[in-house]
Amino acid sequence: MKDQFRPLNKIEKIFLKYTNRPKYKQYKIKIIDYKVNAKRSVKLNAFLESNEILNPDKIVDMATKHSQINMIHAGNAGDIIYALPTIKAISKLVNVPINLYLLLDQPHGLPINLIHPLGNVTLNQQMADLLIPLLNAQEYLNHCSCYKGEDIHIKLDQFRDIPMFLDKGNIIRWYNYITGVIPLVAEPWLKVSPRTDFSKKIVIARSGRYRNPHISYDFLNEYKDLCFIGVKSEYLDIRKHIPTIEFIEVKDFLEMAEIIAGAAFFIGNQSFPFSVAEALKVPRILETSFEAPNVIPDGEHGYDFYLQEHFEWMVKNLDKKRQQID
Repeated sequence: MKDQFRPLNKIEKIFLKYTNRPKYKQYKIKIIDYKVNAKRSVKLNAFLESNEILNPDKIVDMATKHSQINMIHAGNAGDIIYALPTIKAISKLVNVPINLYLLLDQPHGLPINLIHPLGNVTLNQQMADLLIPLLNAQEYLNHCSCYKGEDIHIKLDQFRDIPMFLDKGNIIRWYNYITGVIPLVAEPWLKVSPRTDFSKKIVIARSGRYRNPHISYDFLNEYKDLCFIGVKSEYLDIRKHIPTIEFIEVKDFLEMAEIIAGAAFFIGNQSFPFSVAEALKVPRILETSFEAPNVIPDGEHGYDFYLQEHFEWMVKNLDKKRQQID
């Protein structure tokens, strides 16, 4: 049986350093992994002790017992959109009403150098009011509203208590890690009526966060019928590079989804509008973040890039198809 790694005491480390330099270097690498694993074990054990771990069989039993399943989410609007494939999969699994409740004004914990439109909370009343019409339009959700003390059966943002790197991988997978239910991510999980008056338009959204600093949008001045969806400050920023771009104000995110669904194609970074485009599976181009590559297009018509040349090729390729629209 292989000996388990054991941290050396101070004297042992000094002795190893001066008697076996190569082995000492190996030890320094191993001690880093040891400390990381030890820290992870503490958080994981705390999670396992304080939560009942779900799996598909337990969720079916829960549905049988309560004749419905109430879920809650306290995350950002985009995180909620990315939770929907798992919610949809659970709906098919249990065949009882699924209710989703939004928990407001939870601390975001952003680093001081990052700016978010909602400040330092994940979801506020204004954002919930914009989001709820879109969620209530989905047939696999029985009801969605802000949380008012209802009994909750599944906490969707329990993934935050698991010691995993949230800035890597795929956001969609966060939810199957806490439920054991595997979602279908290559097919659409949002359904809306497309706005036909946007069929020749390129819709763009670019938040201040998750930008690729090596990318320029200036080349888009060669293209017509560009419009921007997002907050006004983001629009004013992109207008410095694309002066003729049109700003589209929406009354809620259901209208935003209808516009994105009806557009020729969509361009965005890892912000909320891209989550909608991904959920609709429209032709879409993602500006991928080097720092947090945790959004991955899946299924047809999904493109992502790190390099300017690929960005420009993708736009050119999709624009050819746009020109074919009568």
